[in-house]
Amino acid sequence: MSSRPPMHRARKRFGQNFLRDAGIISRIVRAIGPRSGERLLEIGPGQGALTGPLLEAAGALEVIELDRDLIPGLRVQFFNYPDFVIHEGDALKFDFRALRREGPALRVVGNLPYNISTPLIVHLLGAGDAIADMHFMLQKEVVERLAASPDSADWGRLSVMAQYYCRVDSLFVVPPEAFVPRPKVDSAIVRLTPHERLPHRARDEALLFDLVREAFGQRRKTLRNNLKGRISAEALSELGIDPGRRPQTLSVEEFVRIANSLAEEGA
Repeated sequence: MSSRPPMHRARKRFGQNFLRDAGIISRIVRAIGPRSGERLLEIGPGQGALTGPLLEAAGALEVIELDRDLIPGLRVQFFNYPDFVIHEGDALKFDFRALRREGPALRVVGNLPYNISTPLIVHLLGAGDAIADMHFMLQKEVVERLAASPDSADWGRLSVMAQYYCRVDSLFVVPPEAFVPRPKVDSAIVRLTPHERLPHRARDEALLFDLVREAFGQRRKTLRNNLKGRISAEALSELGIDPGRRPQTLSVEEFVRIANSLAEEGA
């Protein structure tokens, strides 16, 4: 059991919107499916809306909270859970690999502030085998970009990076009225499951993501124009890729094919 937390005014600088809808909370916890013995980590527990159900299901939970004014309330609220651990700090700077050390990989969950969601996901994607899976509440637009398919308006740099590392499942939409205060946009729940083996492995991942960034620098231009400083139109054709295509038409495999060719040449 936990007592209800004291009222806390949401802080704009932290991008706080507190989840209040009990039905949505239950649906999120069912989607996560926490079990005893797993290593659960919640980013931004806020006032503990998800924290309580996760603790009840798993019996143990670690959280990362940046807003120090929320931490005393969380300690009081969940004092009767000896395996409830609070890490005070910024998730964007957190070393998730070091946190895992030994034992099972982390199952990461969170209602992420819109203003840090994309850089935080990029940070987590770099944590490798420290992460078993991730369930996040994000702005619906970000989830659509994560789960997009090639040759769609939402396919872009974030889509390629996420799907290089993970299987991405868009689960369900969460309306603004589920939060206090209400955000101005819809949210959505996404599941990111790292591939056990990368389907398309880049020889040099840093080169791959530099290539992707350059390719999407100007979406309306062709690969011939966006990548002219990297690779010639003739070389693209030799790889079976039409240099007249736009970047949003390329699959993850095709981006990796280009990057691996450049890596072989020492580009």
